[in-house]
Amino acid sequence: MAWGTFLTYVLVMAGVTYLIRMLPLAAIRGKVRSKFVQAFLYYVPYAVLGAMTIPAVFSSTGSLPGAVAGVVVAVVLGWLNKGLLTVAAAACVAAYVVSMVVH
Repeated sequence: MAWGTFLTYVLVMAGVTYLIRMLPLAAIRGKVRSKFVQAFLYYVPYAVLGAMTIPAVFSSTGSLPGAVAGVVVAVVLGWLNKGLLTVAAAACVAAYVVSMVVH
């Protein structure tokens, strides 16, 4: 790829990223008073994180039983208010052990 083309792509991506982050700040000047909009904006990060994470979890292990075991362990430990490192490590271990046993 030519250097000029690469630089053009980077500048366009930077501009689009900046606009996406700047437009809400410019469009919404005061406090949002609508309860619906407040609730929507509160839950959007969780919905996006779930939509990006869940498909990756089930396709990353190569073993559906291992992925299910990891998710179950993560949900249970998260429900019990364990720390992020504990949940992640236990889910990885569970997925690995079940994948090794099944295959």
